[in-house]
Amino acid sequence: MENKNIIIATAVLLIVLFGIGWFWKPSTGIKQSASAGSNFTGSITTDETSFDFGTISMAAGNVSHTFKIKNSGTEPAMITTLYTSCMCTSAYLTKAGTKFGPFGMAGHGLIPKINQVLAAGEEATVEAVFDPAAHGPAGVGLIERVVYVETGSGAPIELLFRTIVTP
Repeated sequence: MENKNIIIATAVLLIVLFGIGWFWKPSTGIKQSASAGSNFTGSITTDETSFDFGTISMAAGNVSHTFKIKNSGTEPAMITTLYTSCMCTSAYLTKAGTKFGPFGMAGHGLIPKINQVLAAGEEATVEAVFDPAAHGPAGVGLIERVVYVETGSGAPIELLFRTIVTP
């Protein structure tokens, strides 16, 4: 009976540890934390909200596109979170030569906070990387995906891309 309790306790412990490992994903890069009372009222904008890859082949591998974003306000702005609409897409933020990511789909593991401040007039890039083979043979045809850039003030910026996937 004592061995059975040890086996059950060990199994429960392994399940808990596996669960923590499954949902915990450390962020990469250097974080800039906002201090309490900080004023991040800048405005993150982009001139390009969508991109069309045209027709691509699953066999050719991943494709990527880089969107430029800018704090067009006069005050600092904070990018709090970056995530994608599908697991077939990864997103990266590059600011001042430092690359953060990959960031994936919300709801499939923890999406870590980026908390990167853009000074007034400062630019950064968001790279969207799409894996056309991620959905297998059923993933052919028109595909539309979104990368979301949350700033904590207002609706997220949506960076859309589309493509037609062939085998």
